[in-house]
Amino acid sequence: MEWENQTILVEFFLKGLSGYPRLEWLFFVLILIMYVVILLGNGTLILISIVDSHLHTPMYFFLGNLSFLDICYTTTSIPPTLVSFLSERKTISFSGCVVQMFLGLAMGTTECVLLGMMAFDRYVAICNPLRYPVVMGKKSYVPMAAGSWFAGVINSAVQTTLVVQLTFCRNVINHFSCEILAVMKMACADISDNEFIMLVATTLFTLMPLLLIVISYSLIISSILKIRTSDGRSKAFSTCSAHLTVVIIFYGTILFMYMKPKSKETLNSDDLDATDKLISMFYGVMTPMMNPLIYSLRNKDVKEAVKHLLRRKVFNK
Repeated sequence: MEWENQTILVEFFLKGLSGYPRLEWLFFVLILIMYVVILLGNGTLILISIVDSHLHTPMYFFLGNLSFLDICYTTTSIPPTLVSFLSERKTISFSGCVVQMFLGLAMGTTECVLLGMMAFDRYVAICNPLRYPVVMGKKSYVPMAAGSWFAGVINSAVQTTLVVQLTFCRNVINHFSCEILAVMKMACADISDNEFIMLVATTLFTLMPLLLIVISYSLIISSILKIRTSDGRSKAFSTCSAHLTVVIIFYGTILFMYMKPKSKETLNSDDLDATDKLISMFYGVMTPMMNPLIYSLRNKDVKEAVKHLLRRKVFNK
């Protein structure tokens, strides 16, 4: 399935778990169940953030954006992956690969920036509660969310355009989907410029939001520790614990995936072992599934909104 010295590619072969046919059926069932949970959980959060007037606040506006983002992110990769598990011909067209690469990178970048915006929102709410209505008014939080999406689209457009212009010698992608690094590794030409742009983008759109999150929560924890009563500390921490949990899972998975020790064989080849692929799948599926569960279990307002929505449906029947 490798084409040497080929400059025009019609399709790519997605290797995925093709070497583990029994695992493909198992993961087809598991991922399908997770995808349904992702759609239902995030769809419910979007619905209640729109319908319930008590949730018309910056925090839940960001949460609604995060839920919509998770639905878009998983929809770009999970359905094609499920189809490939059941199909003997595990291919994707060149144009389809470009679209998948663009959307995946755009959604991932947007989520990083959005989580940073949400951390700043929690900082203002806890450390400067009296100024919160002014600092986080509609004229602030709407452009902040729009800026997150804009950053994701621009970053993805630049990097995807640079990758498309490369000359490819191979068409076997050792991944479940058209992940940009896996696609770049098939290029014949020097990709040092692409790697430099990716490094700059990672610093701006992944590490800078992470720095903002670390600074925000350092100030938040410092402010919470100054509260004299245990009830006050508990109430203050509960307002940001859900977001902090999501951040830990999101960035923790990324750091583990890219910083875990590699074997000499893996370092000297383009191959990913089964463990790397499953970690990548966890990052792409588990995090969007966990987000609505975390916010539902750790947030009283969300619980009440869901109960109210269910009661309305029951009474309407």
